[in-house]
Amino acid sequence: MIETAARDSPTLRRAAPALLGFAAVRALGLTALTVWSAARDKSAYTLLTARWDSLWYVRVAEQGYGYEVRLPNGDVHSNLAFFPLLPWLERLLHSVSPLSYADAGFTVSLLSSLAAAWGIFAVADRVYGGRAAVCAVLLWAVLPVGIVQSMAYSESLFTVLAAWSLYAVLTGRWVMAGVLAALAGLTRPVGLAVVAAVWAAGVVSVLRDRSLADPLLRERTSSHPGSPSVPVPSSVSPGSTAPATGTRLLPRALGLAIAPLGSLGYVLWVGHRTGDGPLGYLDVQAGWRNGFDGGYAFARFIAEKFTSPLGALAGLALILGVGLLLRLYAVCVRQRQPVPLLVYTGVVLALALCASSYFGSKPRLLMPAFPVLLPLALALARLRTSRSALVVTAAAVVSAVYGAWWLNGSGPP
Repeated sequence: MIETAARDSPTLRRAAPALLGFAAVRALGLTALTVWSAARDKSAYTLLTARWDSLWYVRVAEQGYGYEVRLPNGDVHSNLAFFPLLPWLERLLHSVSPLSYADAGFTVSLLSSLAAAWGIFAVADRVYGGRAAVCAVLLWAVLPVGIVQSMAYSESLFTVLAAWSLYAVLTGRWVMAGVLAALAGLTRPVGLAVVAAVWAAGVVSVLRDRSLADPLLRERTSSHPGSPSVPVPSSVSPGSTAPATGTRLLPRALGLAIAPLGSLGYVLWVGHRTGDGPLGYLDVQAGWRNGFDGGYAFARFIAEKFTSPLGALAGLALILGVGLLLRLYAVCVRQRQPVPLLVYTGVVLALALCASSYFGSKPRLLMPAFPVLLPLALALARLRTSRSALVVTAAAVVSAVYGAWWLNGSGPP
């Protein structure tokens, strides 16, 4: 079973090796993208800041909500599909600096990716220790779609909020966990995964408190026959073996109450704006052909790949990729990762794999599911430093080349 006893706090100095490694991987990815794009007479910076979803975020930051595009087939692409936190930050940076909205989005992404790496280190350090935490950050950096961490997209911003919310839950900082979960809910629809993790941790905390309180209560009442029952506070401080004072009840309740406000608030606002009520946001997503069908559309997409030899290879690669993700998640369960991590990862995987959205975006939608990398990080940490460095270096090179090729393709990531 994984020990989650208190470790050294994840100070910036403690996380420095992980952050330096992360920065080196990202620099390699950006260099490869610059060289590849220049060879194709394209601007790497434009690919990172002014293409695809980045343009929608900039338009929200500059003009607010209300813009939509009607396609010839009748679909309506509304910018209400894009959650507001990234555009808000772009607008804020633009207002206090000479940065354009696109430059502001790129800046937010770069800073968020570093903060996310620090958050991933903090979570992994809490669960597995420092060496595995460094490996977890490096594995997240060398993901094949890691270039998205440097784009003016919302994945990095969401990941930093999710990671630090999970860390706050693991360390009993309930109000902070709730606030960060609410902000994550203002960033992407998958913010529901962070809310679910906070609530699951709350339930586990209540059950644990009761299990600790009941034996103590029986002991006290049995030692004083005929005396009235002694009330036992239903909260246990981190690392303690007996119920503590009830001072953690209010922070826990407050954190659980705050957590869903971001997602719920935006969804209700969209429903009010469109006049379609609480389900209005689902109608907006339907205009983009986004929905949740349990994975039927994705399965059909994979099956259609097997109509040609080359397509069959791509279909087989997709099957192997999905199988690897599910296998890693099963390992996470067997290794008894903390409940909030399992719930968070499970919801992120389910929403990404079982949605009927644009299939080319699924790899980046899976990127915030960083806890699924922890078993690999633990295995990598057990290798000698020279071997683990060789593995990470090779993966970084492959990731850099793939990211450059991916962004220079025709479709959006």
